[in-house]
Amino acid sequence: MAQDSNGQTLRQRLTDKVGGLESGPHTGLPVAVTKRFFEIGGLDLGGLLAIELFTTVIPLVLIGFSYLKGFSSGASVGEIFIRQLGVRPPLDAVVRSAFGSAASLKSVWTLAGLTTFLLWGIPMSLTVARMFSLAWRRPSFPFWHQLWRGATWFVTYLVATALTQRVGALRGQHVPRIVFVLVSFGVPFIFWALSPVLLVRERIRGWKDLMHAGMAGLVIEATVLRFAVRLVFPALLKGWQGFGPIGVAMALMTWSGVLGVAWVFTACAGAVMFERSAAAISAEER
Repeated sequence: MAQDSNGQTLRQRLTDKVGGLESGPHTGLPVAVTKRFFEIGGLDLGGLLAIELFTTVIPLVLIGFSYLKGFSSGASVGEIFIRQLGVRPPLDAVVRSAFGSAASLKSVWTLAGLTTFLLWGIPMSLTVARMFSLAWRRPSFPFWHQLWRGATWFVTYLVATALTQRVGALRGQHVPRIVFVLVSFGVPFIFWALSPVLLVRERIRGWKDLMHAGMAGLVIEATVLRFAVRLVFPALLKGWQGFGPIGVAMALMTWSGVLGVAWVFTACAGAVMFERSAAAISAEER
């Protein structure tokens, strides 16, 4: 390891530099969250979540969209991505042509068909439970607790996603704008605020502490990601446009990776904010 004139190793100097940034008034939180992200192997967890999102959540979203459209032969399931990911002409035609009609998914709307995709959610449930235990530095639940808690989180996520998409589909149909605002920002806040209740083993102090987890989800998912997707996804799609339907799939897979990493960052941010709040309260009590 290279050393400077004072005998300090490069690693020590970098550690001191990061420590200084971590305690800074403006850089402290983002540096601490990023540090926690890499400590728990955030890129590996994000990559694993990306695969599970692509193979589980996206098919279920498509099936749900087709159901809401009454499995109409005139409705392209690609419309959901066009609307949600901010795809504009002429790229919207590429997405639309990559998918079949809602009617093509009617055969999957059976107990056996839905159960198959929901069972694929089991590995994702376990990954999310592990992600939270690592991010919050808490002991893991026993396997069966991880399974049912993770499964409950997964179902709650699907419900939250369906609610957001359902209300979004009503835009322009004389629904008050305040309804869109409340759903768009309120649902992610409540979902991420409740996530530690399900997935963190030791008790949380109270609803005020849960607000930190909710705020992390609100900032990352409901604000940063929604802005980024309208910049990043069309660029991804344009780069893969020449590959046809495979290009659309690759763009969705890449975005799933971004979403998976964002989930890990959200868990880390909620944990770090909680710890800092608890430390501040303890200091005041002393």
